[in-house]
Amino acid sequence: MRNALIKSLVGVAALATAFGASAADITGAGATFPFPIYSKWAEAYKKETGTGLNYQSIGSSGGVRQIRAKTVTFGATDSPLKAEELAKDGMVQFPAIIGGTVPIFNLDGIKPGQLKITGEVLADMFMGYIVNWNDSAIAKLNPGVKLPDQAITVIHRADGSGTTFNFTDYLTTVSKRWADNVGKGNAVKWPAASSVGGKGNEGVAANVARVKGAVGYVEYAYVKKNNLPYMLLQNKSGKFANPDAEAFAAAAAGADWFSVPGMGLSIVNQPGAETWPISTASFILMYKQPADKAAAAEALKFFDWSFKNGKKMALDLDYVPLPDALTNQIRAKVWNEIAVK
Repeated sequence: MRNALIKSLVGVAALATAFGASAADITGAGATFPFPIYSKWAEAYKKETGTGLNYQSIGSSGGVRQIRAKTVTFGATDSPLKAEELAKDGMVQFPAIIGGTVPIFNLDGIKPGQLKITGEVLADMFMGYIVNWNDSAIAKLNPGVKLPDQAITVIHRADGSGTTFNFTDYLTTVSKRWADNVGKGNAVKWPAASSVGGKGNEGVAANVARVKGAVGYVEYAYVKKNNLPYMLLQNKSGKFANPDAEAFAAAAAGADWFSVPGMGLSIVNQPGAETWPISTASFILMYKQPADKAAAAEALKFFDWSFKNGKKMALDLDYVPLPDALTNQIRAKVWNEIAVK
């Protein structure tokens, strides 16, 4: 399974290199989470139109820096900018794809999806208040599961990450203790004494797989592709939800995207019996008055084509495509603010 992941990443990297050869190609940079689907869309789009995409998968913070430096046509971030930042920069923002973040673990004899957890207990584990797997708070949620007398090692992202933003956004929402002491961000100060960093989702997953008693968090596509042991997480409706595309879609369906200026809506902890509580969107940033109007027009053509034709590709890669009603609203309410003529 590791070889399959490496082959996949080599493939999309080769695509990015190939797409960088033409001066007419679209340029973008940012979040690592949507890189595989943007590359898949780009491959199909290039075959149909001859226009490629040169997308640099450098992380959400890097994507914001690049678009602000005006070195790319669009930036991509999993942690949306606030309305005041967008106004100051003269940019618009819209979601492009939906997925989720999933807690994973390494315990002998416990299968994927067998372990249940609540947000408050998860927060206390990552804070270092719960330090052992047979703690009564975990045992109470898992009657009949033989929990070992084993220390918990917290594995987190060592690099600035939209995945970390989404995970800590959720913990801040469900745990007052986390909100008061840690908060949310692309990078935070991890309080647990046992905390160990890993670079990227692959680094976190590798450390969790290596360390007995470890707990961590990674993106759902990585969990499914590599069959990683994951927890069922209690959602706002009190149900222990299973992470999958349907659960992410359920979270997004209940979201009122235009209730927040700039569409920078958090969809963590949405109501609904079937929702996954750490669902998230990845966002695109573009200037209202782009320096290169022709390039901006090409970028919008790419996303327009992808929204219309890329749904199955997204689902095949374990992402959730945006519903047609939402993409129609994005075209009418967001893209018309971008001056491409």
